[in-house]
Amino acid sequence: MSEFLLQYGLFLAQTVTLVVAILVVIGFAVASSRKGKSEGGLVVRSLNSRYRELTDVIRREVLPKKDFKAAMKARKAEDKSRDSEAAGDRRRVFVIDFHGDIRASGVAGLRKEVSAILALARAEDEVLVRLDNQGGLVHEHGLAASQLIRIRAQGVPLTVVVDKVAASGGYMMACVANRIIAAPFSIIGSIGVLAQIPNFHQLLKEHGIEVEQLKAGRYKRTITMFGENTDADREKLTEELEEIHTLFRQMIGEHRPELDLDRLATGEHWLGRRALELGLVDELGTSDDYLIRSLESADLYGVAWKSPKTLQAKLAAAVEGGTAAALRAAWQSFRDHRFSAR
Repeated sequence: MSEFLLQYGLFLAQTVTLVVAILVVIGFAVASSRKGKSEGGLVVRSLNSRYRELTDVIRREVLPKKDFKAAMKARKAEDKSRDSEAAGDRRRVFVIDFHGDIRASGVAGLRKEVSAILALARAEDEVLVRLDNQGGLVHEHGLAASQLIRIRAQGVPLTVVVDKVAASGGYMMACVANRIIAAPFSIIGSIGVLAQIPNFHQLLKEHGIEVEQLKAGRYKRTITMFGENTDADREKLTEELEEIHTLFRQMIGEHRPELDLDRLATGEHWLGRRALELGLVDELGTSDDYLIRSLESADLYGVAWKSPKTLQAKLAAAVEGGTAAALRAAWQSFRDHRFSAR
């Protein structure tokens, strides 16, 4: 028993030490935030250079020194020849990453990224969106899709590549593209609308709690969390969902008229290979494959809007990272002492 208490005391002391370390990290975050706010803005980087640098690292380790020098000399000559071409002659591919959440919070940056690209893009250029989006709120994802429609409206080819998932609002965004490429095991589809809300009316009623709800306008509020829902409320909400679903189908029909929406707009989703057979996507592949194939014929540019980090965000990141590290280290220490051989 005394041995266990000793081990537990050591575990507790280490945990307290790690918590103090977390507080120190938070203090540094606060201090750095007072020195100046982190500026946001548009970040553009050459993906051609990035891929060449990765290749050079492999060459340096794999090739004999003589061959590596020859390869680098040839690469520099190629770069010089490319730079000597008339400015702006090469096709450009602008790459945007969109990682969706239920609120499509990335749409704020997407608007700026698209606006910046359209100020420069030509008809022979291309916009490639690497999309990873499981869907969410209708109006937010509708706005995100509208931003991509702006690209097509200006006559710039739009390609969407789905490495992981484009479902529901994610597919609403993908369907507006000239071409959709999907990885074989990506998740595609889920053309449907869902509303789900808990109701605590019965629980409150059992405890003698009543919820008063007053409204002007018959349908100002239908389904509620705390009041008693009626069949009329449910019917009205279902009617609204059906209307949204109809608009969703119409939008997909405008951009992909060949689809059998009576068959596909059921809320189901499919893996990429099956989605290709159904016409939901145009070809199978990954964003990496597509970009590497484009290296020789185009200049690739990653375009991203970086929002300024607030003090709250810095603290949250510091606490999250510090707490996770503390828990891992504390558990490791406790496990080592608890199960060590004696």
